Amino acid sequence: MRTYSRVTPEGARDILFEECRGRREVQRRLTWAFTLRGYREVMTPGIEYYDVFSLPGAALPQREMYKTTDNRGRLIVFRPDSTLPIARMAASRLQGQQKPLRLYYNQSIYRIRTYLSGRSDESAQMGVELMGAGGLGADLEGVSLAAQALEGCAPDFRMELGHAGIFRVLADQLPVSPEQKEELRATIEAKNYAALEELLEPLGENPAAEAIRRLPRLFGGEEALEEAARYCSGGEAGEMLCYLRTVYTALQKLGLGDRLMVDLGLVQRNDYYTGIVFSAYVPHHGVAVLMGGRYDGLCEKFGEPMPAVGFAVDVDACALLLENGMEEEPAPAVLVYGEPGFEAEAENAVSLLTRQGRLCELSLFETLEQAEGYARDRGIPRLVLVGRQVTEMEIKRKGANP
Repeated sequence: MRTYSRVTPEGARDILFEECRGRREVQRRLTWAFTLRGYREVMTPGIEYYDVFSLPGAALPQREMYKTTDNRGRLIVFRPDSTLPIARMAASRLQGQQKPLRLYYNQSIYRIRTYLSGRSDESAQMGVELMGAGGLGADLEGVSLAAQALEGCAPDFRMELGHAGIFRVLADQLPVSPEQKEELRATIEAKNYAALEELLEPLGENPAAEAIRRLPRLFGGEEALEEAARYCSGGEAGEMLCYLRTVYTALQKLGLGDRLMVDLGLVQRNDYYTGIVFSAYVPHHGVAVLMGGRYDGLCEKFGEPMPAVGFAVDVDACALLLENGMEEEPAPAVLVYGEPGFEAEAENAVSLLTRQGRLCELSLFETLEQAEGYARDRGIPRLVLVGRQVTEMEIKRKGANP
């Protein structure tokens, strides 16, 4: 019988040494960026009731969720998203707090990814949720904070800006089922022109269908907005396009002009987005390292109506970008070896040295010669010998001239 005691589950992996350092450094930088803007940390449980993620109009695909049951047979899932649980928290635990709520989180999500997608099922994320504030000011805070936070971890990024409501309004004008709408959304997000054409062809001559056909091709600068106006010139879609232009112009004034582009095909997979949506990309990484947007109707589903905007950062993707520029982890400056019978004194010497701020290790070898060889191999320059006396000696590096 095959056992799996030496491997990780599909979609999961071990994280070692430099990757851990990179992850912690990204978390440190993002935490600093968020707290400087007045955001406070919250955490939600790693397991939640399935109901949190199956609300009408905000449901996640159940095929992507890891599911189990509690001791009463109720269906629970490993957290597949952070925004929905934080909306639940805000409605149940923070309704008496003064608005707006500025919250940030640092936690993993668990989603069953498609085979060979190249993405882990367990993803470390950090993000913010600005709840209880609508309008241009809040949207600008969300997007500009995302750019500021990402600049500290991945300076060479570009950001795409869209509006989830435009697709929603156009799709509502089509004679299609909710399932077909989600198919359209997925093909637009993937910029799969052939599949999109196949879905729209049966609808014939339909202005909304023609507009949706053009959405994934509408990206760039002002010219994309100008072309989009030909298809979304009136009604609710026209108002949304006008607002998108306002946000785009304001972000250019904030210095994001050379990093920012409009993408009307940015419709986001999560159905709860209602307004401005944005993503960020870095070279040599095929998927977005940051995703976010406005979700004004989500908190109402938990009984506490309020507008909100937020984003999430892929911590591990940013950590990989940092690794090449990080200094090599320093070796200990001191190795402490205790002679037989002086083990407690050696441990005490380590404690004293670390309190002084010196990076040191306790030797667990049986002989002094073994300890010296280990120090030489690791490049540890000093060895402290603890016995009846305490002696500090220099260790020459391996391969150094005598």
